[in-house]
Amino acid sequence: MTLAATTSSIDVTLGEVAATLVLVGLAAAVSLWQRADLEQDIAVAVLRSFLQLTAIGYVINAIFDEDNLVFVFGLIAVMVVFGAFTARGRARAVPRSFVPLLVALSVAATTTLALVVGLGIFEPKPRFLVPVGGMVVGNAMTAAAVSLNRLGDEVRSAAGRIEATLALGATVRQAMGPTLRRSLRSGMIPLVDSTKTTGVIFFPGTMVGMLLAGADPVDAVRLQLILLWALLGSVSLSALTATGLAYRNFFTSAHQLKDL
Repeated sequence: MTLAATTSSIDVTLGEVAATLVLVGLAAAVSLWQRADLEQDIAVAVLRSFLQLTAIGYVINAIFDEDNLVFVFGLIAVMVVFGAFTARGRARAVPRSFVPLLVALSVAATTTLALVVGLGIFEPKPRFLVPVGGMVVGNAMTAAAVSLNRLGDEVRSAAGRIEATLALGATVRQAMGPTLRRSLRSGMIPLVDSTKTTGVIFFPGTMVGMLLAGADPVDAVRLQLILLWALLGSVSLSALTATGLAYRNFFTSAHQLKDL
């Protein structure tokens, strides 16, 4: 796929970016008015987003200029590691969750990018793999974190049932089956529901970006469909891998549920 024929350049000035601070001020005003105490968080979020996105913009620009896949893989590897660290903070109820998360994000990113290149959907160039890789890792991180968060809650609330099932001779996998299915479902549902309502309730970011850049609406829709469907696969891989590896950390080597 080549996007050169479907998009045109769009120039955004710093003044235009600064003008949107009016809307940020509106958010802060609502928080202050309703005493939600979010003003500081909003300020930090705006500052961090500006610094982080500006920095990554220069990094991506350098990678595009070099046009070397080694730098692409390096950037995605950094995203995977930081994504695993971030998701671990949301999955505190799961013992030693970092390694399952790291493996889950790596599997999701590697498999998805290999397939979209192998199937001829995207060319193996930094201009395509960097944005797609970032979307894949970000969505995979969210799905894995939600799945493991639900897994931790489920194991604690169902500890008695799990122990009783084990006492009746079931394997750990059998005892954890219902819990794993609910955890997997929790991780996948947000993107599934989002995919169901896209184009009806909201327009996804990629489609909006292409339309603003002057792309043909049909091309924008087709690219958005490709990304949505690719993300569905990556999210399912991430949630499945994370839960499939992490649930073992709740049990001892003798297949007994640890003291939670």
